[in-house]
Order: sequence, then structure tokens, then C-alpha cells
Amino acid sequence: MKEVNPKETSRAYAFETWMSAPMPMVTFFKAIDVARLARISKQAGLKFNMLMCWCIGRAASHIKEFYMLPVGKRLVQYDNLAVCTIVVNREGEVNSCDIPFSNDLRQFNEDYLRLTRQVAENCHNHDLTDSMVIGTSALAGYEIDGAVGMYSGVFNNPFLIWGKYKRHWWKQVLTVSFQFHHTQMDGAHAAKFLGNLQKEIKELRVV
Repeated sequence: MKEVNPKETSRAYAFETWMSAPMPMVTFFKAIDVARLARISKQAGLKFNMLMCWCIGRAASHIKEFYMLPVGKRLVQYDNLAVCTIVVNREGEVNSCDIPFSNDLRQFNEDYLRLTRQVAENCHNHDLTDSMVIGTSALAGYEIDGAVGMYSGVFNNPFLIWGKYKRHWWKQVLTVSFQFHHTQMDGAHAAKFLGNLQKEIKELRVV
């Protein structure tokens, strides 16, 4: 990771416009068909949430704006991505766990299982400060129509929230909310990411 001069990037105008805005976050909602994800999860014995996080990483990795993030008053460029998941620890509380993204699904699954187990046991967050982290929160036991994340002014990371998927004819539909900082990306980038996410899910293969 390194600090970059915003004026020398494609985010120059956005940095100038949105960094001082009192509410620079934007939230999109999208209904995604996760029938294939649910089927592969069951057939291959892989966690649905792990597969979802991997597809999120894959979808983001093709969009260069995901590798830059406003941190404080600076614009920082990263070489790597990570996906954060929320873990219920052994005391019944929650911790966050950053999983380094890998294009290799097997490697990502190994890291996911190892790190979430570690966090659940030691009750401490696992943070990756050298990666641009995409936050997620899965409320898989609850039917929700959408959620808007809280903007604390501390963390500017993109964030996805979803609940329980719903059956609709031959589809299994999951409503996903995606919150992002307008300095990091524009609406077109966010929409492309969500389109990529659906594409990654539909083309998912487990060897």
C-alpha cells in the first residue's frame, strides 16, 4: 500500500468533491440469483458465506477503483484485496475477520476456515492493514429487504449486507446492499461490480 497524489489519479475530481462531504457514502441495492451458489454449497460441502465472499473478491478484483481507498484525508493505493466476514466467537459475541483474497478458490477456502476458526476461538479481530478490505455482514437467518450501513467517518471501506435468500420460482434470490465511498468510485463502477458479482456466481466452477 502507498499514499498517492489524488490529482495524478482518475479519482482527482471525486476526491476534491466528496472528501469534505458530510455524507459521502452511496448505497445500491440489487437482487441476485444465488441458486447456483446454494447448489454448489450443498453438493461440494462448502460454506455458502465463503463462496459468496470469494465471488465478491473476484468481482471486485476486475475493477481498478477497488484498489484505492480514502483513508483519513489521504488517498491510498493497495496491491491486494481482502474480504471481511463477521464471526460469532465462543463467547457468543462477534468479531471481524479479514480474509486475503486469492483467485484460487481452494486457497481462499483454506484461509477462510483457518482464520474464522482462529477468530472464533481467541475472540479477537483479524485485521489486514496492507489490503483494501471489502466489508460484509451476512444476516443469513433473517429475511430482510435491504440495509443501509452506518457511516462512522472512520472506515470508508466498501460494505455489503445481505440476509436470507428467498425462493422465487426456479431462482433463489438474495437482496444485497452495497455501500461505497463516492471518492473511491462512481455509480457506474458500483453497478459494474454488482453485475460482475452476479456473473461470477452464475459461472462458478468447483474443480
